[in-house]
Amino acid sequence: MSSQSSSAPDTVPLLKESPPPTYSSTDDVAEGSSSSGSADSSPPLLNNFSRVDVAWILAGLWSAVFLGALDGTVVATLGVSIGSDFGKSNQVSYIATSYLLSLCCFTPLYGRLSEILGRKGAMLLALFLFGSGTILCGAVSSMETLILARALAGMGGGGVMTVATIVVTDLIPLKQRGLYQGMANILYGLGAGIGGPFGGWINDVFGWRSAFYFQAPLLIFSATLVAWKVNIKLPSDVQDQPLHEKLRRIDVLGSVTLVGTVGCLLLGFSLKTTEEIPWSHPLIYSLFCASAVCGVLFVLVEKYWAPFPVMPLHLITRRTPFAVSVSNLFASMAAFSMLYNVPLYFSAVKLYPAANAGSHLLPHSVSLLLSLPIAEWSLAQIAISLGSVSAGWMMRRTGKLYTLTVAAAISSLVANCLVIFWNENSSAWHLWFDIVPQGFGMASFITTTLIAMIAGVLKEEMAIATGITYLFRTTGQVLGVSLSGAILQAVLLQKLRQRIQGPGSAQIIYEIRHSAADIPNLDPVWRKAAVDSYADAIRVVFIFQAAMAFLALLFCLPIQENLLPGTQQEQEEHFRNQSRDDDTEQ
Repeated sequence: MSSQSSSAPDTVPLLKESPPPTYSSTDDVAEGSSSSGSADSSPPLLNNFSRVDVAWILAGLWSAVFLGALDGTVVATLGVSIGSDFGKSNQVSYIATSYLLSLCCFTPLYGRLSEILGRKGAMLLALFLFGSGTILCGAVSSMETLILARALAGMGGGGVMTVATIVVTDLIPLKQRGLYQGMANILYGLGAGIGGPFGGWINDVFGWRSAFYFQAPLLIFSATLVAWKVNIKLPSDVQDQPLHEKLRRIDVLGSVTLVGTVGCLLLGFSLKTTEEIPWSHPLIYSLFCASAVCGVLFVLVEKYWAPFPVMPLHLITRRTPFAVSVSNLFASMAAFSMLYNVPLYFSAVKLYPAANAGSHLLPHSVSLLLSLPIAEWSLAQIAISLGSVSAGWMMRRTGKLYTLTVAAAISSLVANCLVIFWNENSSAWHLWFDIVPQGFGMASFITTTLIAMIAGVLKEEMAIATGITYLFRTTGQVLGVSLSGAILQAVLLQKLRQRIQGPGSAQIIYEIRHSAADIPNLDPVWRKAAVDSYADAIRVVFIFQAAMAFLALLFCLPIQENLLPGTQQEQEEHFRNQSRDDDTEQ
């Protein structure tokens, strides 16, 4: 850990070395020129946009965020039709897996790309890759090609949210930043919500290929606004370089080894879960060994070789960035395990119909959006969206985030502990409301920790730090689903073998493990065995979730409390003070 992070208590603001600037107190987003007093002796702001320009920029960025969320649930809805069309329903899961793996691998690269190609260049690259992959999905002639096209789309999808976050941070002072992040999350939740019905309607009326083509107009709209309005100026030492000099700053070897580390790790867990391959299978441990080797090479490259590392080790080992990254990993694992296993509990243990099972995620939402005909898991996404708006509003009012971060982590832990005690005697009240703290806790947590990361690094490290945050967050999402699925199947198989024996038991066990929806149609004896086995297995998964939530709380405690600037001028002064502190301590 660097000496910078440990030299002061958590509650000491970084603006302590200089008196606060005397800029006019305003919440306006980009009115840095209307200041007086000490502003005369300060350098001019690098970027100064009018309210109208900011509105156009946000429209371009957030339409891409909306489209990325829409695309995810559209594709999930099309799985059955695509599998039937190609006659390969057994490969449908790879459509989602290829996208998620690609997204996780390439997300952190966009932090550095946004510093090299500029914010506009990086966002246009992300939109190009995402759009190319999406359009190709509609034109493919085989399932294998479709899987590759989804991987290409994931290469761009990993950059859309990351670069959009970086650009908004360039424009919005940190004190107001959480509120804008919450607004972006609302659009993300809305896109995820309407994607399912939209994809189903397009499939029924025009066919599944049209669902990909129909995304083109919004994609063009977003790319046009980004190309027209996102004119963020970088420091002159980067801005004035010719393109070939900028490209030489790309850490190719570091990027390759990072992709190998993350990709092999996640692919190993995904194959273990989706294909039910044993841990001892050569393919599984070969992937894990390859991930370990790539990880060692990545550390060596970043430490000794790369002049402009894609993930600077001195950054990730600092107190606040390290705490934010690891806590986001564990919090995402807990949240996505909850998101996928709560509906399973109501389907396989309570034997509710699918619609009722998913409806128990409704407490994650708010009444304003309950009337939307959206997929069950999307409701939890909307809860996170609205919860992050609340967190952003509180940060805007108080300028503080530490207490809110810890409270959010505790809230999530409480919910994960409560669901462990669900049983056949649990009241309907508990089944509905025990998960409320998880939705709003996670909502606040992902917002406050992102702001804590940005406030805890130097200005030139902000883009890379944002990419790192999203890397740990998306990796946690995939690991949460994969590990919880592996735990569930292992415990379920053990319990079923204990309870179901005799002739034909192997076939019955196979059907129960692969189709929870058929449990109500089983013989009463086998039905009870299946319900009890699922209850035991899911309880173990809930314990796993609680452990992840506890680790998230533990690792968020070292996060530092930094004063959040309320204007662009204060933010520039904030970053200058951080740079002076860093130079002094070095």
